[in-house]
Amino acid sequence: MLQEKLVPAAAALGDELQSLAREHLAPVLPRSTELMIERGEGMFLYTRDGERYFDFISGIAVNALGHCHPEVVKAIQDQAAKLIHICFVTAYYEPAVRLAAKLAEICPGDLDMVFFSNAGAEAVEGSVKMARYLTDRPAIIAFRGGFHGRTLGATSLTSSSVRYRENYEPLLPSVYHVSFPYCYRCQYRQKPETCGLDCLNEIEVLFRHQLAPTDVAAMIIEPVQGEGGYVPAPPKYLKGLRELCTRHGILLIFDEVQTGFGRTGKWFAAETYGIVPDIMVLAKAIASGMPLSAIVSRPELHRAWPQGAHGSTFGANPVSCAAALASIGVIEREGLIERGAKTGEHMKGRFLEFQSRFPFIGDVRGMGLMVGMEFINRDGSPASDLVKKILAMCVEEKMLFYSCGVFKQCIRFMLPLNVRREDLDEGLDRFGRVLERAAKTY
Repeated sequence: MLQEKLVPAAAALGDELQSLAREHLAPVLPRSTELMIERGEGMFLYTRDGERYFDFISGIAVNALGHCHPEVVKAIQDQAAKLIHICFVTAYYEPAVRLAAKLAEICPGDLDMVFFSNAGAEAVEGSVKMARYLTDRPAIIAFRGGFHGRTLGATSLTSSSVRYRENYEPLLPSVYHVSFPYCYRCQYRQKPETCGLDCLNEIEVLFRHQLAPTDVAAMIIEPVQGEGGYVPAPPKYLKGLRELCTRHGILLIFDEVQTGFGRTGKWFAAETYGIVPDIMVLAKAIASGMPLSAIVSRPELHRAWPQGAHGSTFGANPVSCAAALASIGVIEREGLIERGAKTGEHMKGRFLEFQSRFPFIGDVRGMGLMVGMEFINRDGSPASDLVKKILAMCVEEKMLFYSCGVFKQCIRFMLPLNVRREDLDEGLDRFGRVLERAAKTY
């Protein structure tokens, strides 16, 4: 009886909050649903009226331990009771110092020194400032399909969709875009087994005709494009890029905002590929949902960036750093990187089975727990409308997903590293039923 009274009350409060949201929240931020979420636990979100949703979004690959992991919650509570903020310029405090040392331990190669900021876009901007300052060169090379953030400098680097750039010109000068090795839709019509890396040679063509390599401060690349379609770069491409940057004295920046902290089956995609960049940008899963990001590089590069050349008011926030330390501790102690990689293989296997049944699944790709599906029309073109329809069906079946890709023709799967196999399989069974519904109208 009590539950019957509570549900209408929760629904009424939800309606009131939605009305307030529509009245006072800027509509520039797009919304994928009109749900009113009350709480989260593991891979599930719960609405105010008690409905449970499978969350395949994880805060856009942020919640690597699922929602509200108890050890992270306790670390946040304990630290908030001691020190919330004083600005890291003022004095040292233990969570930030311990976290910097821990990142130096788990980051690849000699990437041993850290600058903390608040979000991925801010760290991307800082990495570009750092590269320009240290090299005294103006130009930055980015890759088509890449997403690096929404601030003006990060937007200048972003090209996963023109809608991120529309009406914002003039953007940052001296930014050049070249092709990312998108093998499924190779613009050079090559196959992976016969690829001659024409897309890498595109940079050499740029150097011959338009941009002197001695004017290039850095190249910034996502080892696995996120917003661009969950597209992994071929290992030989990244190896060639590393050699090219070294040859010309260009700093190589890996944007690991979405790929970091176990998402690709290692701590970082750089390890998955066996390549050490000069600078690595980290955010998202670093602190299980608390705002935090980092620029990690070799000590000699950070030390050459003089005091006062960059800064942050909230960077290295003690509560966020405590959450990050707790998150990394859980990942290490529970062997979640290895577990996540095995879960990813299981998930990819199920997707390949879906692909064999449904002709509208053109490609299944990714590594670790960063896996995506590309949907196609009968003529092989990107099936954007079909993806939109499938996502709406998923909400009806109490599942939450995001699309990606230049045409929004892909669905990305972003799960906690510690997702329970039975929960995953139940969610994928539901997803399979949605695909069966979609097939009837294909």
